[in-house]
Amino acid sequence: MRLDQRGDSAHSVAMTGHQDDFSHLDRVGRAMADIARNPRLTVNVVVGAGIALAWLFLAAMAIRGAETGGGAPGDALLRHLPQLPLPDVLERFFALCLSPAPLEGSIGPRALALILMWFLMAIATMLPSAAPMIRTYCEIADTARIKGDPVVHPLVLVAGYLSVWFVASAMFAALTLAVHASAASGQMYDPVLGIAGAFALLVAGLYQFSGLKEACLKKCRNPFSILFSNWSARAVRVFRLGIAQGLWCFGCCWALMLVMFAVGVINVFWMALIGLFTLIEKQTASRLPTRLAGAILLVWAAALLVVSLRVGEIQ
Repeated sequence: MRLDQRGDSAHSVAMTGHQDDFSHLDRVGRAMADIARNPRLTVNVVVGAGIALAWLFLAAMAIRGAETGGGAPGDALLRHLPQLPLPDVLERFFALCLSPAPLEGSIGPRALALILMWFLMAIATMLPSAAPMIRTYCEIADTARIKGDPVVHPLVLVAGYLSVWFVASAMFAALTLAVHASAASGQMYDPVLGIAGAFALLVAGLYQFSGLKEACLKKCRNPFSILFSNWSARAVRVFRLGIAQGLWCFGCCWALMLVMFAVGVINVFWMALIGLFTLIEKQTASRLPTRLAGAILLVWAAALLVVSLRVGEIQ
């Protein structure tokens, strides 16, 4: 939807009673004022910066994990990357996330660290696929502003969306602790971790063929009808609308996040692949990518289960 900038400016004058004059500000000040006046630009900057920072933190964590010899796919390449000097607080955070087994007396801090780690993964892999939904809200909001209607800032919608993934991150963190607590060691090819990974792949593969998956995908592919029919000028209702969109997204992608248990939770290559596949899956009307991914996951689950059981017999 192309918007008439002159109409938007005229509406701004009508709402404020005068034309804002930022000529007395320097270049940085004028840029910040333009961002503050333009909700669409603000949400693009905030969401883009959030995604970039999430990937930066996860990449730094993956490099630290590769340096300790975790054995996850892609670690050989990461070991050749230069070491990054990090503050002590990040080093402690990475140590809590990368510890293969629960540390004595530190279950609370480690649980919080794992929640934050999974939340960063959700921001990095899932928030980009929500961009069409956010853009659609911004387009409807811009039209409402031009007409003189009150509008809730798009960041309220984003906050509602991310709140769902924060709760989901807590669940994934609890599952991570449970799996590692059951493992005899923290090695990549520990039989318990292998069987858990095979089960995760099995669940993810079967879910790709489910009716619930298809229903959630339809909602994610057509955000306009949902946003338009549930439009509101109240922040609480927009926040709830963001939660609803987050739930549909979670319904699409929760099983794919389980793949990380099979490839290593901090594996930036698979994170990027899952994020890219999620984006393609939500933008493609065909069911072929979903079904093909499901078939691959099921074959992978069977192979990993066989290997894990053989390793267990040897040990």
